[in-house]
Amino acid sequence: MQTPLGAVEGIPGALTLACARIVNGEGGQSASPAWVTIADGRIVAAGSGDPPPGAVDLGDALLAPGFVDLQVNGIGAVDFASAALEEIVAAVDALTAGGTTGMLLTICSAPLDAYDVMLERSHRVRAARPDVVIGVHLEGPFLGGAPGAHPPEVLRSADIEFVKHVNETYGDLVRVVTLAPEADPGLVATRLLFHHGVVVALGHSTIDYDGARTAADAGARMVTHLFNGMAPMHHRAPGLAGAALDDPRLVPSVIADFVHVHPALVKLALTARADAVLVTDAVATEPPVVERDGAAYLANGTLAGSTLTMDGALRNVASLGFPAGRAVRHATANPARVLGLADRGRIGAGARADLVALDPGTLAVRTVWVAGRPV
Repeated sequence: MQTPLGAVEGIPGALTLACARIVNGEGGQSASPAWVTIADGRIVAAGSGDPPPGAVDLGDALLAPGFVDLQVNGIGAVDFASAALEEIVAAVDALTAGGTTGMLLTICSAPLDAYDVMLERSHRVRAARPDVVIGVHLEGPFLGGAPGAHPPEVLRSADIEFVKHVNETYGDLVRVVTLAPEADPGLVATRLLFHHGVVVALGHSTIDYDGARTAADAGARMVTHLFNGMAPMHHRAPGLAGAALDDPRLVPSVIADFVHVHPALVKLALTARADAVLVTDAVATEPPVVERDGAAYLANGTLAGSTLTMDGALRNVASLGFPAGRAVRHATANPARVLGLADRGRIGAGARADLVALDPGTLAVRTVWVAGRPV
């Protein structure tokens, strides 16, 4: 990570941040002290040793890439599927202030004729916050035998004309689609989405191990919220969870709130899959969804999502004994890689200047920068 100081001299408008160490998003930490120089919203240089003259001193902070959340449905009273534009933008700003500098607005299962309104609104949110809102994650409605909190009456088999309509009308807005292979006969939708560059995530499914690998053959590349919305893993029937831990093509996402997944299994999953992705699956907690015991539930006791934040997930993972660099990797570089975003989730020349200053002891967020601008 060492860069000659002369490489950053004379750059108009450049800002250098001096810190104790850089956590680079790939699992390691720099020597101490360290520094990052940013200009025009990008990182132009980073190194260890004495910083260039005029650097802003962040003291003992660890400097990490901003978090990328691939599954967030809402926060507080704001549901990204139904709230007003201004409310969603304000909620995005609140999440950004907590260190999430990239996110996919997540929309759960609904009737097909409801999606245009929701996607058009999401398009306007992205236009209002283009540096932070990467796109949309459609979780359903093509789900299978493990619906969880998704309304069973709106679940259905994949509609290819609808998939074509979404691809043609909204371009790159929809970045991830969670579906169940059993709801996609012949895996036609999986292949079509893969062809259009959409990440297909397997979830809310009772598909078996071999079926999950067949879906991976067709282009599936993720498994949504590992251990949740799928059959339990058995030593003679590993199922979708077993495929997520075993097949390198299927990157699992994990809700590390220690409610959705026991800490021991969070540790097992992240140990088995260094490329696993932390997500919040945070939801609005307005009736019929209520917040209780550290998560969000329906009245019948079904888990409806989390009240987790990405910085909270980071701290939970670190509490399991993972080094800070490894914990940061699951929240930054890994999700960026799933989306093919080479300029997010890392600290290096050419990357976006989306940065988070962390307390070295608690990993609490101190300061956030988006495209080089402090939040």
